[in-house]
Amino acid sequence: MWNLIKLYIGNKNAPKNKKSNLTRLPNNLQFHNGISHLRKSIKIVSEIENSLFSPNATAKALICEEDGIAIGFAVYFYNYSTWLGKNGIYLEYLYVNESKRGKGAGKAMIKYLAKKAISENCGRFEWACLDWNTPSRDFYESLGAVALNEWIGYRFEGETLEKFANN
Repeated sequence: MWNLIKLYIGNKNAPKNKKSNLTRLPNNLQFHNGISHLRKSIKIVSEIENSLFSPNATAKALICEEDGIAIGFAVYFYNYSTWLGKNGIYLEYLYVNESKRGKGAGKAMIKYLAKKAISENCGRFEWACLDWNTPSRDFYESLGAVALNEWIGYRFEGETLEKFANN
């Protein structure tokens, strides 16, 4: 039903039209309607293309197409668990066009990555979800995913990162 196109983002040989499908998704499909910080400028599309399609990129992606039209994507990378002594797959971002939700595209991308984790002997497949994103949380839990309540995420970014690194 869904055509999942696996793209190794750092691969400069990825078909140009598939690269542009991924980087144009935020504009063409009006992704992130509720996330105003991603609409500050068109610069974000350029930054995505420059970071994900660079020769040193460590992220990979799936593009989900319906009848040749990109309707969603998943960006992921490999992490490592010292608890398990194995690699894992971390789903950084999953998006399906709002008009296509509930029809199996998101589940197909998650299932693809779950199978990939098993076939590559990964110890886990994990991701984070904003606590207020009830529809996504309900979706993940309907698949059998378990919310992690015992972990607290920490982050340095922007000015805080620079200040810490340089002081």
